[in-house]
Amino acid sequence: MRIRPLALCLFRRDDGALLVVPGYDTVKRQRFYRPLGGEIEFGERAEAAAQREVREEIGAEVDGLLLLGVFENLFVYQGERGHELVWLFEGRFADPSFYEREVIDCDEGGARFEARWVPVDLFVRGEAPLYPDGLLELLIGGRSQTV
Repeated sequence: MRIRPLALCLFRRDDGALLVVPGYDTVKRQRFYRPLGGEIEFGERAEAAAQREVREEIGAEVDGLLLLGVFENLFVYQGERGHELVWLFEGRFADPSFYEREVIDCDEGGARFEARWVPVDLFVRGEAPLYPDGLLELLIGGRSQTV
């Protein structure tokens, strides 16, 4: 096992919805969501990784990246322990048409999935977790999560 460095990019619409990728843990029988992004490559800065991951996953260019925080994420997924250091950025799409689509088709190395605009209230009501841990508290409380 190893610690994975990740760069994620959060997008918000004017109505407060977040662009997130749904996931499902079959062991916990739990649906969850997280922002777009992925692993930082050796020698790559986190900001560049966030831009690259969004470009690779949905073919979009990102403007105005702002670091919201760095999270240390200890978790169990599919019965396996995980450990991540997550650089979380907020960005804007260069192409505003991405804000008009309810569902955005994604592709990560041939693995197809969807990103969806989800109202933040879904997470506030506890209907599904938003990862990494601490992200929701940062969004609703404005507290910094930088390690």
